[in-house]
Amino acid sequence: MNSKDIHEILEYLPHRYPFLLIDRILDYEKDVSLTALKNVTVNEPFFPGHYPGHPVMPGVLLIEVMAQAAALLAALSANVKGGDNNLVYYFVGTDKVRFKRPVQPGDQLTVKASLDRKRGGMWFCSCSITVDDEPCTSCTVMFTAKEV
Repeated sequence: MNSKDIHEILEYLPHRYPFLLIDRILDYEKDVSLTALKNVTVNEPFFPGHYPGHPVMPGVLLIEVMAQAAALLAALSANVKGGDNNLVYYFVGTDKVRFKRPVQPGDQLTVKASLDRKRGGMWFCSCSITVDDEPCTSCTVMFTAKEV
């Protein structure tokens, strides 16, 4: 089991509050897959406006959670730490996005990213989110990494 806490995640991703959306890596296998957690709390900055009285995590942020998990898979696989240097992961596209249930405060997201293929500096990953083993969101993400 290859777990990583938030301090180690900060070494690999350049994202910072309020946009770092992965709290813990449960397991990963180089160039194969990664499983991570995102704890959703009522203190998230988007909940007061989305929606007052019925807080729901925006779908675009669920896609971002999956993209960050995929970027972590790439960073860990290459052992490239991007948190303290000029490496940035650029989200290039997504396909087959599906939303199965809303995410609300108190939910714990289990995020999975699996490498489909790498081609010319591009990564293609199948990703999914479950809450209590119930399907929530899925998609394919495409991204690349560049030094800025």
